Amino acid sequence: MTSTDTVIRGPVKKARPEPVTRTVTRRSTAGKDLGSVDLEPSIFGLEPNRAVLHQVVTAQLAAIRAGTQSTKTRAQVRGGGAKPFAQKGTGRARQGSSRSPSMSGGGVALGPKPRSYRQHTPKKMVRLALLSALSDRAANQRVALVDEWGWDGPKTKDAVATLRNLKITGTVLVVLADDETIAGRSFANLPDAHTTSFGQLSAHDVLRSDWILFSDRTLPGSAEAPAATEMVATEPASEAAAADTGAEAAADTETETEEATTDA
Repeated sequence: MTSTDTVIRGPVKKARPEPVTRTVTRRSTAGKDLGSVDLEPSIFGLEPNRAVLHQVVTAQLAAIRAGTQSTKTRAQVRGGGAKPFAQKGTGRARQGSSRSPSMSGGGVALGPKPRSYRQHTPKKMVRLALLSALSDRAANQRVALVDEWGWDGPKTKDAVATLRNLKITGTVLVVLADDETIAGRSFANLPDAHTTSFGQLSAHDVLRSDWILFSDRTLPGSAEAPAATEMVATEPASEAAAADTGAEAAADTETETEEATTDA
């Protein structure tokens, strides 16, 4: 290496492939094929970021921990005010209290105390982890879509029949809207089925299930899912909006300057 060579210092940004478009077969609860639907590439077509997935899922599992375990120190254990035995002549190690951690019934040294296991995770990492989990399920063809539930009342046999008609085996995560209570109660008694709302969907919920089942109202990127606009929104769009706002402000300033010059 010569003195004229350029040395690149710091992390080098990894070039990731462009999002790909994947499709899912849209079916009814009876298993009838209703055609195919293109999934949103920015949600279901990304390359999963395994490092971010691991960090976010670890933080989500840590947040579940109660952290209420507690042990008593030698100062909190009752008794131990008197010296248990004589200082000399017993052949044993000298002791000043029967509540010492080295004695039976004594306190616990360096034991667990109530604490919080929560980890701070940036919102962008949480979003990227969720999109990576959804893209992984879409790449493995583990995403199912129904048009609507159409059940008159909560019945477990309707939920079982739907999963059988859709040929879903193993564990499944059913994403429901807030007002789809009938479907939620229908899946409640199935041990291999878990339900969640669109707003509470997390990377851990997606990865712990073999399948993820959407409806037309909850599929991210669809026109019928109002909350999907938050997932599709990207940083360049906001930057473009800010640039447009700055351009308008500059134009207004130039207009005011020209009017002031004319009046003068």
